[in-house]
Amino acid sequence: MSIRHSLLALLQDRPRYGYQLRLEFQDRTGSSWPLNIGQVYTTLDRLERDGLVRKEGADGAGHVNYSITPEGQAEVRAWFTSPVSRANPPRNELAIKLALGLTLPGVDVGATIQAQRAVSIRALQEYTKARRDTAAMQRHADTARLLVLDSLIFQTEAEVRWLDLCEARLMQLANPPL
Repeated sequence: MSIRHSLLALLQDRPRYGYQLRLEFQDRTGSSWPLNIGQVYTTLDRLERDGLVRKEGADGAGHVNYSITPEGQAEVRAWFTSPVSRANPPRNELAIKLALGLTLPGVDVGATIQAQRAVSIRALQEYTKARRDTAAMQRHADTARLLVLDSLIFQTEAEVRWLDLCEARLMQLANPPL
């Protein structure tokens, strides 16, 4: 996930300070991905270094506001119009754990699959409930939250199906055809 581009996108509306950006990011994404305030300020420092944002000075409470520069606006426009690359898929900790567990002695990969399935099904239930609760509202922020929840639901459903496949492959490995 590009925190860099997300912060730039949020600064298109108006100047904000770091904590406002953090809250706005979490609000617009349905609080699905917590954002560390230290990460926000580190990213803002890098964006300022790269000439994509500038400090606007402090407000009455001492918060330093940041605004987007024309170069930052061009960067965020390019981000929105570019597809997300699939060339380097993100690391999947669960896939790595199962692959390594399968190749190391003494690891009960079946138990790992069962434990993960229970967590994934619980998460799927929570996402589905949150989606049902959010669907009744008709605001743009709620539509944004629905998009995020739908993505999480589909990813979790796919994970559960993949775990089923992993379990089936383990059974084939344990009971090879005669």
